[in-house]
Amino acid sequence: MVLDIVFSFTVQAFGSERGSGMASPPGVSVAAMEAVLREHGLLTGPLRVELLAGGRSNLTYLLSDGTSRWVLRRPPLGHVLATAHDMHREFRLLRALHPSAVPVPEPILSGGTDVPFYVMGFVEGSVVRERHQLESFGGGEATRLADTLVEVLVRLHDTDPAAVGLSDLGRPDGYLERQLRRWARQLRDSHSRDLPELTALGDRLGRRVPRSGAAAIVHGDYRLDNVVVDPASGRILAVLDWEMATLGDPLTDLASAVIWWDSPDSAVAAAPGNAPGFPGGGFLAESYARHSGRDLAELPWYLGFACYKIAAIFEGIHYRARQGLTVGEGFDHLGDLVPALVDRGHAALAS
Repeated sequence: MVLDIVFSFTVQAFGSERGSGMASPPGVSVAAMEAVLREHGLLTGPLRVELLAGGRSNLTYLLSDGTSRWVLRRPPLGHVLATAHDMHREFRLLRALHPSAVPVPEPILSGGTDVPFYVMGFVEGSVVRERHQLESFGGGEATRLADTLVEVLVRLHDTDPAAVGLSDLGRPDGYLERQLRRWARQLRDSHSRDLPELTALGDRLGRRVPRSGAAAIVHGDYRLDNVVVDPASGRILAVLDWEMATLGDPLTDLASAVIWWDSPDSAVAAAPGNAPGFPGGGFLAESYARHSGRDLAELPWYLGFACYKIAAIFEGIHYRARQGLTVGEGFDHLGDLVPALVDRGHAALAS
C-alpha cells in the first residue's frame, strides 16, 4: 500500500516530548507518528519508536505496534546542506524500484513540510555490520554473498530509468565534475579544521576526470551494511539508504563498495574484506566486470574519488558532532578516520 500524503508537521512535532506512554527518542514525536499511522489504519496497538543503529546521515527509527513493524526516515538534526536529505525524493525511488528486479523495502507513506519524512515496510533479515555476523559465514558462503552483492548492483545499473519512471532523476552529463564540486562545497560549508591533503586530493581528481560511459541509476552509498540479507540463504532481500541516488556513472557505486569492503575496521562497521573467509575488494571488481561487461580501466580514479567523497561525508558528520547535533553512537570518532581515507585516495591515484 502506497499512500501519497502531505502533512504540515512542525519542527516541534518531531521533538522529544512524551507520547503514547513512552518518551520520544531525539528527532521524532511518538504522539505525532501514532496519529499519522492511526489515521491510515495501520496500528492495532500503542506505537513504540526506537532509534535504529546505522544511518550516519538521515535518522532511521523502528516503529512497532506489537504486531507489525515499519521504518521511519527523516533528515538529521541541525545543519543540513541544500539538496541533501531529500525524503520525498528517496520515497519516490522506493516507489519506482519496488516493482522492479532491484529489491527495496515497500514504500508506505510520506509527508511533512518543515520536517519531511517517510515510512517504509520493515524487511525481516540481517544487516551485516558486526564482526561476529561476518564470521558466521563460511568461506564459500562469504564468496557467494560478495558475488550476490555485486550482482544486485549490476541489476540496479542495468535498470532502464525510463522504464521505472526515473528518467528525470538526475543529469548524467557532467556527473563526475558536478560530484567533485558538490563534495568540495560540502567541505567548505562544513569546515571546522584545515585539511590541506584532502583539498589536494580533490584538486588531483579534478585534473584527470575520466570520460563516463552510459549513465545508470546509481545508489550513491552501496555497500554490504546498506542491504538486508537472508542469513539462511545469503540472498539480498532489500537495498537500503537511497538518499544519494541519482542518474550518473555506475563505476562510482562499484568504487564506493570496494573502499568500504577493504577499509580498516572502525566505529562505522566491520569491513568484510578483513573477515576470515571473505575475498578482498579486488573480487568485487572482478565480479562486477564479469556480470556487467563494463570496462574498469579507469577504476583507480573512481577509487580515489570514493575516498574523497567518504572523507567529505565524514567531515560533515564531524561538523555536526562538534555542535552536538548527531543522534546515536560513534559519530564523534568519524573525523579521526579522514586522514587515512585521504592517504588511501592519493595512493589509488598513484596506482
